[in-house]
Amino acid sequence: MFDTLQDRLQSAFKNLRGKGRLSEADIDAVAREIRVALLDADVAVPVVREFIANVKLRAAGAEVSQALNPAQQVIKIVNDELVTILGGETRRIRYAKTGPTVIILAGLQGAGKTTLAGKLGLWLKSQGKSPMLVAADLQRPNAVTQLQVVGQQAGVTVFAPEPGNGKGNPVKVAKAGLKEAQRTLHDVVIVDTAGRLGIDAELMQQAADIRKAVDPDEVLFVIDAMIGQDAVTTAQAFLEGVDFTGVVLTKLDGDARGGAALSVRSITGRPIMFASTGEKLTDFDVFHPDRMAGRILDMGDMMTLIEQAEKVFDEEEANKAAEKLMGGSFTLQDFLGQMEAMAKMGSMSKLMGMLPGMGAMKEQLDNFDEREVDRIKAIILSMTPAERDNPKMIDGSRRARISKGSGTQVKDVNQLVDRFFDARKMMQQMAKGGGMPGMPGMPGMPGLPGPGKRAGAKQKPQQKKGKRVSGNPAKRAAEAAATKKVDGASAFGFPAGGKDDFELPQELKDLM
Repeated sequence: MFDTLQDRLQSAFKNLRGKGRLSEADIDAVAREIRVALLDADVAVPVVREFIANVKLRAAGAEVSQALNPAQQVIKIVNDELVTILGGETRRIRYAKTGPTVIILAGLQGAGKTTLAGKLGLWLKSQGKSPMLVAADLQRPNAVTQLQVVGQQAGVTVFAPEPGNGKGNPVKVAKAGLKEAQRTLHDVVIVDTAGRLGIDAELMQQAADIRKAVDPDEVLFVIDAMIGQDAVTTAQAFLEGVDFTGVVLTKLDGDARGGAALSVRSITGRPIMFASTGEKLTDFDVFHPDRMAGRILDMGDMMTLIEQAEKVFDEEEANKAAEKLMGGSFTLQDFLGQMEAMAKMGSMSKLMGMLPGMGAMKEQLDNFDEREVDRIKAIILSMTPAERDNPKMIDGSRRARISKGSGTQVKDVNQLVDRFFDARKMMQQMAKGGGMPGMPGMPGMPGLPGPGKRAGAKQKPQQKKGKRVSGNPAKRAAEAAATKKVDGASAFGFPAGGKDDFELPQELKDLM
């Protein structure tokens, strides 16, 4: 969604790096680049003006002029202002103190309200709530049926007394749904309302009547993040007609410019509460302004990545896998379990995209073949339990059998087995050294101890070539005299009797 904006902002910051001091011309130039980037992303003009004015004001102040790295300070200012226009703080649902919490979904047709109802219901279940969906969209053909299907997929109760398709009274359905939720002890009611292709009086009146009938705790305005500048007009109309309390952005996984996400909050003053990022019911989460700003500026989103990992990885199983890895007993069966857990977190390209600095690898991520993961799983599943536990026993005939069973080639099996051994070896070295390859404590770094060796431990002396000796007896005697140390010490600081007679200080012995 924000790829284009991300690229333009990175280009703007590139000219700042390496400068020890920023002039007024430098600040004007980067502000101009940021302005163009935001306008190109379909951000509303009033929002762009306010954003640029704040950035220029802060960039010209003492926080930049006195900073050790002015360029990084400007990037921090841009990040802070992005967080501000996105809402500042994360806004949570306000639950009712007594009785069921009522949430109304409002928006134009095609924004994704019905699917979102299922996503929100599934998310509420994960929060320990007991939600119920109410099918009050009686206008769109098969909207009631769609909500029933989505509710079944999410495992959420659906109240649908009317078939819809242009028949029925949505206000009566909403009121009846609230009574049914009270009777069946559901603590959250999600009312799916009808939309229109465009804003009209009938749409607004119906939404206002439903709101008046059920007195909701939250009215969420569902907006398609791909509609660009129209987002502002639509949001203002719904704000006046329905007075929504929060915004939900859908289709954030699209390839549009994404200006709606940066405009709606500033124009309406209502916070963005949730974001839908895919077609699956699990592609939905709370909207965090600071994390979204980090993604836009290619700073990554490690917190979301960690939270997703915590949902799918069992802590006890993860600890067992770590112990196996450090002990050298990590098998292909364990590797398969880790892969299946990661698959539950989402696509590999999305997960990698949450890492800092991955903006420079967009092309590789876009071209990543998700089917490669399925091929690896097929190869491992074609092995016998004994082969997964001991990959070293997989000889040529076994590899041929595995390749046929998985529908792959022998070279694919060879690559998987070889990569597994390489990866296990590297992870064992990381476990021993406490860092990444090439970092302190790891092999391969010049001047650092290898795996299992302490800094300061005795190393075998390297064989060196003998020093050339002059053939002139007089010159040879002079060279020998020059190498002698006073007080009987040799040229290397050892006593004249040799280094075996040298006694280390006690402080050094303690380190050995």
